[in-house]
Amino acid sequence: MSGGVDSSVTAALLKQKGYAVEGVFMALAQPELAQHVARVKGVAEFLGIPLEVVDLSGAFKKEVLDYFAESYFSGMTPNPCVVCNRMIKCGKLLAHVLDRSADMLATGHYARIERGPEGDYQLRKGRDPKKDQSYFLCWLTQQQLARLIFPLGELTKQEVYKIAAGLGLDGRYGSESQDICFLKDQSVSEFLTEHYVRETAPGPVVTVGGEVIGRHQGIHHYTVGQRRGLGIPDATPYYVVALDRQKNTVIVGKQDDLFRNCLTVRKVNWIRGRQPDLPQYFDVRIRYRHQAARAKMEQADGEKVTVRFDEPQRAITPGQFAAFYLDDVVLGGGEIAGTCE
Repeated sequence: MSGGVDSSVTAALLKQKGYAVEGVFMALAQPELAQHVARVKGVAEFLGIPLEVVDLSGAFKKEVLDYFAESYFSGMTPNPCVVCNRMIKCGKLLAHVLDRSADMLATGHYARIERGPEGDYQLRKGRDPKKDQSYFLCWLTQQQLARLIFPLGELTKQEVYKIAAGLGLDGRYGSESQDICFLKDQSVSEFLTEHYVRETAPGPVVTVGGEVIGRHQGIHHYTVGQRRGLGIPDATPYYVVALDRQKNTVIVGKQDDLFRNCLTVRKVNWIRGRQPDLPQYFDVRIRYRHQAARAKMEQADGEKVTVRFDEPQRAITPGQFAAFYLDDVVLGGGEIAGTCE
């Protein structure tokens, strides 16, 4: 339970269905932690369920925050939510509640779990296309899905708000978080400066044609697709096209330079536990708000896979996750290693 409307309604719905429900709150690196805990306790008391506060801050720093920082300093753009879902929420927290003799862990994700024709657990998109969060769960495994429940998967966000109002929860849950939970009002640069000491050297800003047109103050301040903050005036905007850590260089170009049709994926997770026969066509999302696009997936060197889109996609960003879909079923996903020809 986070104290938001989704997890609050999740707990209430399960209680209505006759489950023995207990709340768990993850103490991680949230700003204003005491206020968070107080709000969650208020919701739990209103619903008449016990609440346990589980301190996972050490594991969260190691698995999520350090990964987040190292990715930026390496010239990549991380996705901490995907990693947190696998390693912390559906990893450490799930293990904790199972050790306490719970049968299942329920979350407020807008996604669905169903059994496939061969008895395997399938992760499917949530019914609400505007809130579907299956992308963030692409790194989960069969063992994790077997012990998870997503009660909101068949509902829309508006239906959840109506249920909350009908239960008398209005005013008891907090505002919905739209950003990375541990940043709050900080920018990524401010967070990294405050929590991670690194020697970061200025370097050149270079066009795709090789012309040096500016200087940067550290590649961790930039991400592919970025337009603001470059300080390079021109008739049409420049965008960050790539980051070269080895040369400590920010490469910029125009809008058309952002489009590529090939990427490689590493650390690939196949939810069924085995890779399908490749090459094969699937739909692939390269970020949460990306419209999944048709692509041919092929085996690459080692354990990587290559994704070749039928149509070029904008701002393919190393460090983000690519999620693979067949209709509304999530087949798996992995970290984008880079673009290819």
